[in-house]
Amino acid sequence: MDPVVIPILVAALVIVFLVASTVRIVPQARRYNIERFGRYRRTLQPGLNLVLPVADRINTKLDVREQVYSSDPRPVITEDNLVVNIDTVLYYQITDPRAAAYEVADYLQAIDQLTVTTLRNVIGSMDLEETLTSREEINSRLRAVLDDATGKWGIRVNRVEIKAIDPPHTIKEAMEKQMRAERDKRAAILHAEGERQAKILTAEGTKQKDILEAQGTQQAMILRADGEAKAVELVFQAVHRNNADPKILAYKYLETLPHLARSDNNTFWVIPGELTEAVRTVTRAFGDESTAGPPHPAQPEEAATADEASHEPRTPQIDAGSTVALDAAAAADEAGKQAAAAVSDAKAEAEAAKSPQVPRRGRTSDD
Repeated sequence: MDPVVIPILVAALVIVFLVASTVRIVPQARRYNIERFGRYRRTLQPGLNLVLPVADRINTKLDVREQVYSSDPRPVITEDNLVVNIDTVLYYQITDPRAAAYEVADYLQAIDQLTVTTLRNVIGSMDLEETLTSREEINSRLRAVLDDATGKWGIRVNRVEIKAIDPPHTIKEAMEKQMRAERDKRAAILHAEGERQAKILTAEGTKQKDILEAQGTQQAMILRADGEAKAVELVFQAVHRNNADPKILAYKYLETLPHLARSDNNTFWVIPGELTEAVRTVTRAFGDESTAGPPHPAQPEEAATADEASHEPRTPQIDAGSTVALDAAAAADEAGKQAAAAVSDAKAEAEAAKSPQVPRRGRTSDD
C-alpha cells in the first residue's frame, strides 16, 4: 500500500469523528444538559445542536412532558390511633432541566418522601371518619406543600390524588356493620312511611266512600219518599175524582187483610177493630137497603152492650199463647175466609131478593 494513503485515511477518520462529536440532535419534549470540562454549560433544545467535541459532553437527558408517579401504600396513623395504608398518585412536570439535574440528586425519591411526611402530618390531625370524607382537603394541602418544596427543584406538581385508603380489617368489618345498620334503619323508616301513607290513603278512601254512600242513600230516600208522596197524591186524587163511596173502600179493605200476615217471621197478628164494621158495610152494600128500612133505635140493653163494647179495645190480637191456638198466617186466612163468606152471603141475599136498587158501584167492585 502506498504510504501516502494511510495518513489520508487517518485524517478522514478524525474528521468524521470530529463532525459526529460536534452535531447533537435532540428529540421533541427532551432536554439535554451540556457540561464543558465538567461544568454546566447550557441546555440543548429540540432540533440540531452543535457542541465542541471532546470539550462538551451530555450530562443528563430529561423528559419535560407531564408524568405520573404512583407511590406504594404507606402506613399512616390517624388522630384516633388507627393505622391506615394510603397510596397516592402524583402528576408532575419538569420546568427547569438544569435545576432538576443539579438542585436535587433524585427528584422522584425526594417527592415521594416529601409526600409521605406531609401526608402523615395532615392525616395525624384527622380521625378515620374525617379522613375518609375529606379527600379533597387532603389533596389540596398536599399539593400546596409539594408545589412550594419542588419549585426550587425545577419541578411543578400539577395534581396529587389519594388512590386508596385501606383501614384495618376489624375496622372494615365494623364499618360494614354500621353501614348495614344504617341501611336497615333507612329501610325500616321507608317501610313505616309507606305503611303510614297507605293507612292515610285507605282512611281517606273509606271516608269518601262512606260520604258518597250516605249521600247516595239520602238521595235514594228522598227520591223514594217523593215517589211515594206522588203515588199517594195520585191515588187520593183518583179516589176523589171517581167519587168512591165507603162501600167500595170497605171491600178493598177486606181484600187487603190476608196480605198482612204473609211474612214467615210474624209471631202474632193484630186484627183491626174495623173488621166487623167493614163486613157490615159490605153486607149492607149487597143487601136491600130500600126494604131494610130505617134503623131502629137501640134498646137500653143494646145501648149498654154497645157502651161496653166501645170501652173495649178494638184491635184484638191473636198470638202464639192465645186460646185460639192459631199462628199469624192461619189467623189472616181465617179472617179472609170470614170476610169472603160474608160477602158471598150478601151477594146471595141480593140475588134472591133481586132488588133493582142494588148499587152498581158495588157490583163493579165485586167484578
